Amino acid sequence: MNFKIEKKLKKSLGRAGVFTTPHGEIHTPCFVPVGTKASVKALTPEQVEALGAEVVLGNTYHLYLQPGDELVAKAGGIGKFMNWRRSDASGNKSIAPTMTDSGGFQVFSLGAAYGKEISKVTKVVTDSSLLIPERFDDSLAPRLAKIGQDGVSFKSHLDGSIHYITPEKSIEIQHNLGADIIFAFDECTSPTEDLKYQEEALERTHRWAKRCLEEHKKLNSEKTSPLTPLQNTGEGNSSFSSNLGKAGDGALYPALFGIVQGGRDENLRKKSAKFMAELMTEGPEQSEGFDGFGIGGSFAKEDMSSAVRWVNEILPEEKPRHLLGIGEPEDLFMGVENGVDFFDCVAPTRNARNGTLYTKNGKINISNAKYKSKLSPVDLGCACYTCQNYTCAYLAHLLHGKEMLFGTLASIHNLYFIVNLVKKIRQSILDENFFEFKAEFLGLYNS
Repeated sequence: MNFKIEKKLKKSLGRAGVFTTPHGEIHTPCFVPVGTKASVKALTPEQVEALGAEVVLGNTYHLYLQPGDELVAKAGGIGKFMNWRRSDASGNKSIAPTMTDSGGFQVFSLGAAYGKEISKVTKVVTDSSLLIPERFDDSLAPRLAKIGQDGVSFKSHLDGSIHYITPEKSIEIQHNLGADIIFAFDECTSPTEDLKYQEEALERTHRWAKRCLEEHKKLNSEKTSPLTPLQNTGEGNSSFSSNLGKAGDGALYPALFGIVQGGRDENLRKKSAKFMAELMTEGPEQSEGFDGFGIGGSFAKEDMSSAVRWVNEILPEEKPRHLLGIGEPEDLFMGVENGVDFFDCVAPTRNARNGTLYTKNGKINISNAKYKSKLSPVDLGCACYTCQNYTCAYLAHLLHGKEMLFGTLASIHNLYFIVNLVKKIRQSILDENFFEFKAEFLGLYNS
């Protein structure tokens, strides 16, 4: 794996770079569409490629439960399984880069946050009476996941079956899924948790990170060839490459990113960043440590920029950083300015399916009556397939008529908007006019 910084943003932590994976280059900063179940909802992989995406992210928890990581391995890995391909300069298509998360966020969403209005971005809680009670007193709260010192037991949301995920199991699943970039298993905490629990969870995340790194190295050492033949069961290709990053013996291994946690507390965030950075430098070889870093947690909107800056001022500059689960336009500018290289978020496609569309003048709700007769595109000047071919009136008609096509056309527009906004942010760094572009875009977007 190789991360090359092409240009640094003056007076900030921002940078433009290129991360090279076995399945191609990713130009950073970069927005990563979320394909939870090896599918970006309502879109074909060809449509996702056409809107400019260079990499997609699959969800370890969901793919483990259905269809199963071993089946994905037999199919040749997540990229081949979902036919996620990208064209080169000659028009030839090959498997494109992929990521998988660790399943750690599902531990949070199915556990402490289950049934509560807590998500990746939430409001600051200053009233201590509103804090989530300590776990011993929370036994009656409905939840599908329970956290132990060695791992997490959870009940499948599909059939109620019981599963136990350890750090080692998460890494094994992700190796089977065959992504170019995988993440260490962590515990995501809510910003509403008290400091005592944040400290306990952070120590657990750090122990799990070390175990993930050790399991990753162990699995890599067991691979002897870039291609691992499988018995032909008559179900798809009989051989595939599950080894995805370069090593001295020519095998291909995935890049492993460690995840920084710590909630809203500055000391915990910095402690976590320092731990991950030092763990990365253990041993004489690059493979001894993490290839990059994720910044995890459920953030209070007001705290996000501070938390990201605290972390990225400590993490090694030569490694890429991924801000997990964040993707609103204001947050993209903030993240880039504070040294973030990758973003992923379900918001563009989820908003699209619910009728909320991005425009250069801010978000609109296409279900509003005024759009029923508006015979112009969602966003004048937008080059996406939807805006080039359809009007607001037609989209409003599809939404009100509950037509499936609405989700596709709306998702194309929203993903195109966000993916290409980050591309423009990247270009503004290269052109040395980032701050002017930021002021111009947000001035119009928030007007």
